[in-house]
Amino acid sequence: MLKIGILGGGQLGRMMLQQAANYPVKTYILENDANCPSAHLCSEFILGNIQDYNDVYNFGKNVDVLTIEIENVNIDALEALENEGKRIVPNTKVLRTIKSKIIQKDFYAKNEIPSPKYLTTQKLSDLQNLAHFLPAVHKIAEGGYDGRGVVVINTVSEIEKGFDAPSVLEQKIDIAKEVSVIVAANKGEIVIYPPVEMLVNKQLNQLDYQVCPAQITEKILWRLEAIAIKLVKNLASDGLFAVEFLIDYNDDVWVNETAPRVHNSGHHSIEAHYSSQYDMLLRILMNYPLGNTDAISPSALINLVGADGYEGDVYYEGLEEVLKFDKVYVHIYGKAKTKPGRKMGHITVLGKDRQDLIYRSKQIKEIIKVVSNVSFGS
Repeated sequence: MLKIGILGGGQLGRMMLQQAANYPVKTYILENDANCPSAHLCSEFILGNIQDYNDVYNFGKNVDVLTIEIENVNIDALEALENEGKRIVPNTKVLRTIKSKIIQKDFYAKNEIPSPKYLTTQKLSDLQNLAHFLPAVHKIAEGGYDGRGVVVINTVSEIEKGFDAPSVLEQKIDIAKEVSVIVAANKGEIVIYPPVEMLVNKQLNQLDYQVCPAQITEKILWRLEAIAIKLVKNLASDGLFAVEFLIDYNDDVWVNETAPRVHNSGHHSIEAHYSSQYDMLLRILMNYPLGNTDAISPSALINLVGADGYEGDVYYEGLEEVLKFDKVYVHIYGKAKTKPGRKMGHITVLGKDRQDLIYRSKQIKEIIKVVSNVSFGS
């Protein structure tokens, strides 16, 4: 029976494990929190640090294939394992490219992947000499996640918001739409999921809710698919890749970022597509044929995040009322504690058309709240 190792035990690993139960595999999780969302669903849980060389190397020695649920892992250990013949998905070259936003942007430039113009900074004071490039988005090169590590700097007076660490300063795009495309690749075969349209919470700088399929022209659809496939081909690795795009008001298309793993923008695929992103990644890890990416139904996805003003033991206010809705699927990630902005779950809504999906999604967002027994004021 194939032994699959997953670095990280958060909600992405949890949903991968839920799908893995359908296959002849044994699953192993490495994570430093014994109460993480994935801990009780895997075949074996190993307590350890995914950023520690020895922990990652020793974990990898005992499995057949390794993958990640977060980029912030010890790549040196994975590279040593890869050199010994261990299969790493995606490969370590990709992980090094994606982990640093500076290297990632250089990759786009080298391979003629359209992405906003950028400069690099090494420390906060560098921004003082780059006023001519504003307004821009400052992105810390490593460690940013779930909306952290990204700030918008519109004027010189806002420079102090930037990062005193290696970062990318990216030209601000006048965004009309944000779209994500998920691409699966294995042994030269590539399949692509329909684009989803993402609506981002500007305060948290993370996905609020999304609709699939995205409302875009056929010309833009072809452009998105062509760029996403070219990008993945140039990465030259097996794996699942979420390519985030920005579309401006001139219908120009820009790659924002790429995630070399399952992604928030693909959660809807569990119910809404014949082969979910989790099923697809497992097929890749097992070298099975790639799945069918077609949609079963139009869908919307709502992120459940900790409400402002609450931190502590979690309570899902309005959950029972939401469960009365037809064609609504609730996913709770098993995190015991909530705090403002923390991803605690998601809800997938299936429907006949975009208008219906948006209407019901807004209804649901008004009903359900992720709160706690401790309020400290909003």
